[in-house]
Amino acid sequence: MIAHISAGQVHLNDDFKKISAWAAILFAPTLVGTIYGMNFEEMPELRWALGYPFAVALMGAVCLSLYLIFKRRNWL
Repeated sequence: MIAHISAGQVHLNDDFKKISAWAAILFAPTLVGTIYGMNFEEMPELRWALGYPFAVALMGAVCLSLYLIFKRRNWL
């Protein structure tokens, strides 16, 4: 009986790890997008021709790196 309960807790732990990992991966582009959505006038990259592609590339790089880190640690 105790072994069955323990196995269930391990399964729940794995589910929580997956949920937490995906939440962290999706938090990164949300953070960058909300900062750019604040309509500041004094952000240097706003006048830069490659500012928007840089922001999108930054979001992609952070998401990819977090995905690889979580995949390597067997959270995904």
